[in-house]
Amino acid sequence: MPAFTLEDLMTKGVKGRTVLVRSDLNVPLDDERNVTDAGRVKASIPVISRLANAGARVIVMAHLGRPKGEPDPALSIRPAAEKLAELSGLNVKVADDVVGESAQSLAQELADGEVLVIENVRFEAGETSKDDAEREELAKRYAALAGEDGAYVDDAFGAVHRKHASVFDIARVLPAYQGDLVRDELEVLKRLTVEPKRPFVVVLGGAKVSDKLAVIERLLTVADQILVGGGMVFTFLKAKGYEIGSSLVEEDQLETVKGYLERSGTEGHAEIILPTDIVMADSFAADAAHETRPVDDLTGGTIGEAGMGLDIGQESAGLFGEKIVTAATVFWNGPMGVFEFQSFASGTRAVASALERSEAFTVVGGGDSAAAVRSLGHNDDDFGHISTGGGASLEYLEGKELPGLTVLEENN
Repeated sequence: MPAFTLEDLMTKGVKGRTVLVRSDLNVPLDDERNVTDAGRVKASIPVISRLANAGARVIVMAHLGRPKGEPDPALSIRPAAEKLAELSGLNVKVADDVVGESAQSLAQELADGEVLVIENVRFEAGETSKDDAEREELAKRYAALAGEDGAYVDDAFGAVHRKHASVFDIARVLPAYQGDLVRDELEVLKRLTVEPKRPFVVVLGGAKVSDKLAVIERLLTVADQILVGGGMVFTFLKAKGYEIGSSLVEEDQLETVKGYLERSGTEGHAEIILPTDIVMADSFAADAAHETRPVDDLTGGTIGEAGMGLDIGQESAGLFGEKIVTAATVFWNGPMGVFEFQSFASGTRAVASALERSEAFTVVGGGDSAAAVRSLGHNDDDFGHISTGGGASLEYLEGKELPGLTVLEENN
């Protein structure tokens, strides 16, 4: 059965009720604890604002980073909460704890239309516990903040693949509803997997091919072409017999990758397209000496055998761009190189620019891909959709069951 939606909750009425909202405020911070990419905060605002403007008393639950089940000041949710207040214009309070005295007191004092952000839920060991009873106990403490007429809205698609107390167990304690952000993400992902408009081009990058094995396996039978860049490409190149110098490689994945390459372009399988040239550097550094080499001579030139690949070359960027602009559907996950270093950002910049020019339905995967396009000066509306999902999006594309989604369907 389909999950109950935010619209269903609004129809029942929320004025004067306390609504727990699981949002995704897991944003990157700099050394001064300033938010460097507010994309996820911005994406969380519509549902929070809609509830608050309708008179609900909104309690936001979210995590930031990977604290080990106890308070860590460096991972306090406060900077993200302050950014939420700044961008939304809402009256936002921030608790000093998750379900302790501060959260309880502020929850009781909430007025209609006000918002409370409790501390990083991962400060509580029960949030991520493998013990069902521990997670359930914490979920009941979350629910207690909302009182007798409380409700729960899951609007954090980036966390739906986690069987955590604020994602899974809470939906078994309170009446639970699917947030609009989760709804929108699902609609986009279904467009990628159920009869996508063709040609369907997938662009995959990032450091490790092991992070993408299952999604490659699935998309090999769904997409028309898979363009591979980033650090993961060197496992592909080595699997084809190329010398790759000191570039990143996962030796234990070579046989798996050879299997993908053998199926490439065969009946019912996407064509895997690899770069034709690579930017090789003499070290992993922003100011490293570098040169572009063809893939059949990566260990030649002035960089020599010790060189490491840190970006795709200009010829490859042009090739990838051509495939993207002539596609009807494009999904991109993972940068083409070390985009944080200006000298090795050209490949990622070229892919982002091609997506912007393309008339295709374009989807930018969450995480590093979203951070890359924003850091390179692109706006969210330059693309069809920028996902907040990250790992959740990949697991959906792999065909895995996502606990945060199934529990909403079970409890409708």
